[in-house]
Amino acid sequence: MNNDPIALLVADLFEAAGVFRHAGEAIAAAEGQTQARWQLLSVVSDQPRTVPQAARRLGVTRQAVQRVANDLIGAALLKAEPNPDHRTSTLLSLTLPGRATLHRLSERALQLNQPLSQAVSLRDIAATRRTLQALINDIRHSDTADDNSPQAHSSKRRST
Repeated sequence: MNNDPIALLVADLFEAAGVFRHAGEAIAAAEGQTQARWQLLSVVSDQPRTVPQAARRLGVTRQAVQRVANDLIGAALLKAEPNPDHRTSTLLSLTLPGRATLHRLSERALQLNQPLSQAVSLRDIAATRRTLQALINDIRHSDTADDNSPQAHSSKRRST
């Protein structure tokens, strides 16, 4: 039996991620979307982002984001606009139908989240978020995390 509190927390996080991912897929499917599409719509909802910026924010490869972005552009939910800072890396932003789709997804998620926020106090949720953000920050700044990120692997492939 593992008594390492961080290992136990990570196991709980993986389980929670799986449960939330399953619920998220059901919400997305109800709107004819996937969780990956929903995540990308959300990432570019506050400001236009390049594919590499979105990939870093989501913690996935550029190639994965590009595939989803192409699908969303084809469905007229995202648009790619010229980037004044980088000629070959366009900026992704929501279209009006994309914004409407994201709004419907968010409303469906709210229906799931409201009972959860009544079962756990807002104070506990805030404390949990602070703890997770501190752990995420520590891991992101460790040597191990840098060597194992999707971006590190893709840049190693490019340099060899």
